[in-house]
Amino acid sequence: MKVRHLAGAAIAMAMFAAPMHAQGGLNKVANNVSKTIKKAGRDTKAEVHRDASKTHQALTKAGNDTKGELKRTTGVTSQTPDAEHKPGGVNKLARDVSHAGKKLGAKAKHGVKKTSSEAHGELTKAGKDAKEAVKKP
Repeated sequence: MKVRHLAGAAIAMAMFAAPMHAQGGLNKVANNVSKTIKKAGRDTKAEVHRDASKTHQALTKAGNDTKGELKRTTGVTSQTPDAEHKPGGVNKLARDVSHAGKKLGAKAKHGVKKTSSEAHGELTKAGKDAKEAVKKP
């Protein structure tokens, strides 16, 4: 009994493992097109990845070279920490410049918003006054 069940199971698995018929006709064409497009997409993606990696490396090198040149030109370098050393250097200068630019931009933005708010308030008041004047005979 066990032998017949095992033999039947083996035959059933062999039937499902083997394809019923070879692919052909329209399905074969669609499969070939799909494979070709997938391969082209993978190749394109790989090429873009290689280009992006090279660009990143070039930009990183340019940034590091610029930073090194700035350190050589200004003489401001990062020192090894000791008791008298205070943090700073090129990075602190960059932070200070960035902070000053942000502060200047925020002040300009606040000025514009305050002016527009005042103008809006004046126009609203004028509109309400005109509406009241029209209502009163």
